[in-house]
Amino acid sequence: MKKIAVVAANGRVAQKVVKEAQSRGFEVTGFAREDENKSGAAAYVKKDIMELTKADLAGFDAVVDGFGAWKDEDQPMHVKTSQHLCDLLSGTETRLLVVGGAGSLYVNAEHTVQVKDGADFPAVFLPLANAQGQELEELRKRNDVKWTFISPAGDFQADGERTGKYILAGEELTLNSRGESIISYADYAIAMVDEIESGDHIQQRISVVRE
Repeated sequence: MKKIAVVAANGRVAQKVVKEAQSRGFEVTGFAREDENKSGAAAYVKKDIMELTKADLAGFDAVVDGFGAWKDEDQPMHVKTSQHLCDLLSGTETRLLVVGGAGSLYVNAEHTVQVKDGADFPAVFLPLANAQGQELEELRKRNDVKWTFISPAGDFQADGERTGKYILAGEELTLNSRGESIISYADYAIAMVDEIESGDHIQQRISVVRE
């Protein structure tokens, strides 16, 4: 049985990851700053992500970073929180899987233009896309941590159906057979837990889109 910690576990993506992992028999502990355990995790620890210590995360096979911020002034926390987790896991065998964004996916083979650079990219999402892009760049500098950054498709649907099927892709924005860049939180969680099980993409960014 794998033991995983889900940090910022009360978030909507994190809740789906908890549910998927527990359905496969994983032992899941949720960490969040709220009193109430909304995550569904069998074990729950009330603790802010920046207050976590090495001892808190000792003994887990993997840590899922479900942190997300929406207000512009909170965007720098994406880098701060994931780097804090990296510091705690530095030099250990515990893997770190980060819920990423689609804005930093590349749209050309040369990897010089990202989704967020497009003229039609919604301005309201640009601060978030920039922050998560910087988060990925900082992760790329960490050779001391077994991290994996998983970007969803462009249309990331909170209440989308769980189809159980997805296309695993890499650094570039990938469309399905219908020309869509879309995935539900539930299917994203399947991909996340699959990666926890396989460990195939250490120190890499991968992306997922619904078939």
